[in-house]
Amino acid sequence: MKILITGSSGTIGTRLFEKLLENNYEVVGFDKKENKWHENLNKLTVVGDLLKKEDIEKIPSDIDLIIHLAANARVYDLVIEPDLAKDNIITTYNILEFAKKNKIDKIIFSSSRETYGNRKKIKAKENDVDIQFCESPYSASKIADEVLVYSYQKCYKINYIVLRFSNVYGMYDESNRFIPLMIRKMKNKEKVEIFGKNKLLDFTYIDDCVDGIIKSIEKFDKVKNNTFNIASGKGQKLIDVAKIIKKELKSKSKILLRANRTGEVVKYVANISKAKKMLEYKPIFEIKKGLSLSIKWYKN
Repeated sequence: MKILITGSSGTIGTRLFEKLLENNYEVVGFDKKENKWHENLNKLTVVGDLLKKEDIEKIPSDIDLIIHLAANARVYDLVIEPDLAKDNIITTYNILEFAKKNKIDKIIFSSSRETYGNRKKIKAKENDVDIQFCESPYSASKIADEVLVYSYQKCYKINYIVLRFSNVYGMYDESNRFIPLMIRKMKNKEKVEIFGKNKLLDFTYIDDCVDGIIKSIEKFDKVKNNTFNIASGKGQKLIDVAKIIKKELKSKSKILLRANRTGEVVKYVANISKAKKMLEYKPIFEIKKGLSLSIKWYKN
């Protein structure tokens, strides 16, 4: 099987690329930038922009399955600059058109827990998405992307698996996402800010996330045209995660609590029973183990 990964130089993309090559898949990457972590992956990567049709035309047409990870993914950044959310919708449309044009009938799409919004019920099943709870332009873009994916199956027989990820953390992440930001600042003994005293989210170690994607590839024909939550299935308060990192690093950083920010989901835990049953997905990294591995990677 020949697999295309969009966003292949990103956090999830890099780890997935590694694992697929280890499992003897033929892989083509596509990203706006080269992979800074692995020179060998660059030999298999097309550098280009999914907003540009001429760049998309550089991708080989003999692809069997597309894994569409590429997106502008920082929720609050898209509140500040909603044009980034528009780009998410256009790039998903463009990759679906690429699939249609080249008769590629399999796509795995990376969606987000943000599609659930802020609901009274914290633990969310896949059918709990309601557009009235949409909190942000990022959330709106992922909902729109999912709807595009569903529509292309109905109209053009492009089969899909939609995976809704939640706070993926671990190696290959130098962003300002919560965990890498906490580690970076606490290593330097800088004060850290947490937006939401009672904010509780489902954090997923990267290898559990990638395992969910690989199981989706392996079982694609059996479970196609389904949507799955890929997460730990357990909630962690942000303040507690920060305290674990602080203790592990023996940091003297001061933790400051701030009000929740506009557009962000306040409480979310994934119901992963569907993924467990149909994909045989089994997350194995508890938060303390995952954070310990992450901190070790960042130290190195």
